[in-house]
Amino acid sequence: MQILIPDLLVQYGGVVPKMAEEAHAQVIDRVVEQAIQNAKLKPSDLTAVAVTIGPGLSLCLRIGVRKARTIAGKYSLPMVGVHHMEAHALVARLTEKELDFPFLTLLVSGGHNLLILAQNVGQYIQLGTTIDDAIGEAYDKIAKWLGLDMRKGGGPALEELAQEGDQDSIMLSVPMQKYKDCNFSYAGLKTQVRRVIEFNNINAISVPIISASCEDRKLRANIAASFQRVAVLHLEHKCERAVEWAQKMEPSIKTLVLSGGVASNKYVRMQLDKIAKKHNLKLVCPPPNLCTDNGLSIFFSHDL
Repeated sequence: MQILIPDLLVQYGGVVPKMAEEAHAQVIDRVVEQAIQNAKLKPSDLTAVAVTIGPGLSLCLRIGVRKARTIAGKYSLPMVGVHHMEAHALVARLTEKELDFPFLTLLVSGGHNLLILAQNVGQYIQLGTTIDDAIGEAYDKIAKWLGLDMRKGGGPALEELAQEGDQDSIMLSVPMQKYKDCNFSYAGLKTQVRRVIEFNNINAISVPIISASCEDRKLRANIAASFQRVAVLHLEHKCERAVEWAQKMEPSIKTLVLSGGVASNKYVRMQLDKIAKKHNLKLVCPPPNLCTDNGLSIFFSHDL
């Protein structure tokens, strides 16, 4: 039986590593073949094979590396391992031709939050990282608890519902306000939201959002909006501090790059644009199709 990834997200409310590995294994041959056909190439036309080597789910990464080795061995090609987050950091240069080093990058995804000062290709200073859960994981988990349609992804589903809610309706604490660093934490915020959901007796399993009453839907929308406001405010606080640090280290810095899957979120972009403008920086975001994990960013990082 073929396993479809959207079906897995709906069934499990997120990524289950072993099931994800099986899904990757089932489709990788077809995906690679289709990519080569779409490029109007033959395998013999290739000059190298670039492959993601981490960070990420090791079980899934292994499928890609195994396939890359097979292709590289069959056609006597060099194989180049690419760091997943470096690819996200640099892909903005693919569409923003005038983006010069140095620049500050905020990477926001399902598994990682990183603030990086990019001084050149391969030369990075990490200013902040995730100490527990990343913002994308928090979006996905809360979307599941609210009974949202996970087929479109938890993040997009929650962002859409939040537009119906009042972001000031539920009081939630911004994480790590006492810490004067650039690190991120979303585990505590997730716990706060879970308690609100439990207190209001929201049962996402028996009553998904599609079956919720108008009153119930409004409550869930208020929770989504309130969570999003605080989650992004955490990004703003840490990013603003990182901008101040980066400008001291590299006074010529002119750009803040926002990348990773969560960078597709319009609310995130809007709020981070305010931070950039406050500090006389230009916010650069890759188009949404290059924010999520994609082969083009891996190729581009190798090609640099």
